[in-house]
Amino acid sequence: MTNDSRRQFLSKFFLHQAGRCVQGFEDGLEEARRKADFDRFFESYESSYALTLAYPDEILLETARMYGIETENRSKQEIVKELFIKKGGF
Repeated sequence: MTNDSRRQFLSKFFLHQAGRCVQGFEDGLEEARRKADFDRFFESYESSYALTLAYPDEILLETARMYGIETENRSKQEIVKELFIKKGGF
């Protein structure tokens, strides 16, 4: 006779591992979707219009320098995107 508890343990283990694998895959897809949406938001000036207008230029540049963000020869949109990332936006 075989021990059924061992057989149940093995089948439950494989089901559990398969479930973890599927969950990890779904989590990865969700993160990729969020990253794509984030990048799409900053693709054009029109889509990020409200966020880029929220900061007056002087305050934006001062805040960017305070966080160590290079501002020379960069668009306002690029600066806001990097500041948003540093502040935990994505």
